[in-house]
Amino acid sequence: MAYEIPVTQARAELADLINRVVYGGERVVVTRHGKPLVALVSAADLERLEQEAEAQEAAEEQIISSVSSFGTASSGSPDRGRFGLAAEHRPPRDRP
Repeated sequence: MAYEIPVTQARAELADLINRVVYGGERVVVTRHGKPLVALVSAADLERLEQEAEAQEAAEEQIISSVSSFGTASSGSPDRGRFGLAAEHRPPRDRP
């Protein structure tokens, strides 16, 4: 849970807030009119967040690449249409 503080108060207490983040391991959310404006996090937290974002981006690129290669696979039937899908109507079976 992050500690929230209004921007006007944060200006007056910046040195204390930095110490809370660096030495206390806290996260501070600076608000304006009750809405989050910015967050103060440690450099270690920022590095971890950036690494997670890079890993997620790489995973998304891999998914896009695999989906793209799936769409280029040759289909057995030329009737499959633009998206490689086919539909077939089958009448209902007679039930005993």
